[in-house]
Amino acid sequence: MKELRTQVAIIGAGPAGLLLGHILHEQGIDNIVLERRDRPYVEARVRAGVIEYGIAKFLEENGVGERMLRQGLKHDGVELRFDRTSYRIALTELNGGKPITVYGQQEVVKDLIALRVGYDAPLMFETEVTNLDGLTTDAPFIEADTPDGKVRITCDYIAGCDGTFGPASKAIPASLKKQFDRIYPFSWLGIIAQAAPSTEELIYCRHERGFALYSMRSPTVSRLYLGVPNDEKLEDWTDDQIWDELDVRLATEEVPHITRGPILEKGITTMRSIVIEPMRYGRLFLAGDAAHIVPPTGAKGMNLAIGDVRELSRALIAKFKKNEDALLESYSDTCLERVWRAEEFSTYMTQMLHPNPTDDFENGVQLARLRQSVKSPGATETLARNYVDLNSL
Repeated sequence: MKELRTQVAIIGAGPAGLLLGHILHEQGIDNIVLERRDRPYVEARVRAGVIEYGIAKFLEENGVGERMLRQGLKHDGVELRFDRTSYRIALTELNGGKPITVYGQQEVVKDLIALRVGYDAPLMFETEVTNLDGLTTDAPFIEADTPDGKVRITCDYIAGCDGTFGPASKAIPASLKKQFDRIYPFSWLGIIAQAAPSTEELIYCRHERGFALYSMRSPTVSRLYLGVPNDEKLEDWTDDQIWDELDVRLATEEVPHITRGPILEKGITTMRSIVIEPMRYGRLFLAGDAAHIVPPTGAKGMNLAIGDVRELSRALIAKFKKNEDALLESYSDTCLERVWRAEEFSTYMTQMLHPNPTDDFENGVQLARLRQSVKSPGATETLARNYVDLNSL
């Protein structure tokens, strides 16, 4: 078994793991990033696309925003659509001039990988972590299978950025870990289409037939979703049926049809929420999906992950540069306060926009919430502030 030594071992080459590795590298702190998938897979997997104002600024400040600034789409508002009527939420106007940025998570990952490869920092793809140990000692270690054989990495700290079902969160003893779960009674059927967006801003739609979301990734590529039952099968939907249903749900009197195009990718994602407490065990720190999942209705997934990295990078820098432990000690509590706020907002958006097929009372409450959101200045401003910059508050 090959023996390696580093200061911080990072499991997972998503936006959280790669960004943490980049920030630490810039501070002269050695780190190794391990990823079980290959590079083409990591760079192609489509996830979130809405970046909060403060998170976008954080990326810029850390040298990751050059392409995002050129190619990202700045949005000053979003639409809430119900009863075949659109209501615009003026995000920038209600947030002191702060917009959101639409820029795909996979593009952030590509940018971070390009940076890391450019300065030749260790990035090990197709590497399966098989064991984490010594987590309560001053020399924790990871054992992993790589394309070149087995490796053992001894380090000062481990950052688990490897998703909900990765080995990092499983390494916290069950007697010390609490996991809070919610599975929603619906999923999202999502598509990526080679179609110019029919709108300049995102549309969140509640229709009696189900939820719909219209978003975009570029001036020529659209990202759209339909709310469907959890037992829905992708093979039961033809491309024409998907477009027809999107037309029905998103139509207004002014715009009865949306722009169509070839569907490049489609899939069904179950809506769920997960929070793991604590986000630290000894020398192991969880970040991103390893610690929490939010339904995408609130557009908080990647923003939450980068918010974790902001806190964890500061804590590790304080430890290595000044031998200060306070930020490491408070990391879990600091992050979890923000995580639960994001869960609350995401739950609010999810419950408000997905009609209940068997509960007309719930549907009446949903419509009342929507009307309040667009007609009450206070409610509109709260929604806008949470959507634009929750992770900076």
